[in-house]
Amino acid sequence: MFDKLQEVEQRYHELNSQLADPQVAADQATFRRIAKEHAHIQALVTAYSRYREVREQIEDNRQMLADKDEAIRQMAKAELEELDVEQEQLEAQMKRLLLPKDPLDEKNIYLEIRAGTGGDEAALFVVDLFRMYSRYAERRGWRVEVSRLSETDRGGYKEIIALIEGDDVYSRLKYEAGVHRVQRVPDTESQGRLHTSAVTVAILVEADDIEIDMQDKDVKVDTYRASGAGGQHVNTTDSAIRVTHVPTGVVVICQDEKSQHKNKAKALKELKARLFERERSEQQLQIATERRDQVGSGDRSERIRTYHWPQSRITDHRIGFTTHRLDDVLAGNLDELIDPLQAFHQAEALQSS
Repeated sequence: MFDKLQEVEQRYHELNSQLADPQVAADQATFRRIAKEHAHIQALVTAYSRYREVREQIEDNRQMLADKDEAIRQMAKAELEELDVEQEQLEAQMKRLLLPKDPLDEKNIYLEIRAGTGGDEAALFVVDLFRMYSRYAERRGWRVEVSRLSETDRGGYKEIIALIEGDDVYSRLKYEAGVHRVQRVPDTESQGRLHTSAVTVAILVEADDIEIDMQDKDVKVDTYRASGAGGQHVNTTDSAIRVTHVPTGVVVICQDEKSQHKNKAKALKELKARLFERERSEQQLQIATERRDQVGSGDRSERIRTYHWPQSRITDHRIGFTTHRLDDVLAGNLDELIDPLQAFHQAEALQSS
């Protein structure tokens, strides 16, 4: 571990020199790439620097244990206890920071939420979840752009798909994929009976052009008249776009924009994300089941979380974590759930390594 730490520290100093180079600063693309790598390893280098300081202080205090002065010996003993604890914490932190990063962690994502069992209540819960993710995105300075929305007569959403762009979006939201169950009393329930419904959440990584080889001949584009809310323009022009990837049969529809060209661009972007996710899923099926981490694969058939309204309780079934701060979480404080998941995943990865 310490050989690796010395390599990282050396690389950190190299990056410092490059960032101070006027030629690097003149090339914005290169400067951003170097600055990003510099920021990623800064926490590890800082921890390693503090670790060496703590080790030196431990050696000094051990020598002080042999001092003739009783007061000095007692002070050294007390400091040693604190330094030993800090040393253990720093070692754990460095091991965690040395874990290989998921190469997709920095990617943007498509968030797809669909109503499942439960009828109108499930559709209303889709609205609640999308509001929760939108508020969380706002807290983190992310950008949310809706690409598809299907509403119900009662104000719910049958389905909503949105592109979320920002720093480390996939890293924070990748464990949200799966079935989310809600238990609450509907407004229309006169007897006060608890109703259980569910929605599915999918997290699709936004694919770069170089990651997906999508030939023009494999893509069929159809235009048609948009339906639903949007006014006279939406209902009288062929602005809606349906894109079909012929080899796989994957279909994407976009009618959110009034412009046919904008809808086409959005649809093609989402199609690439779906093809990328399809390719990733096929690769994951070839990996031995024992290599799957215990947080869950994100398959939609997995019930990952329950939101219990009467008790103001949220339970994540994958790690057995429960919080009674339902209102705070729905208001966008999603770190309450994500942080324990990431900590669990990191602990499992550390144990495996």
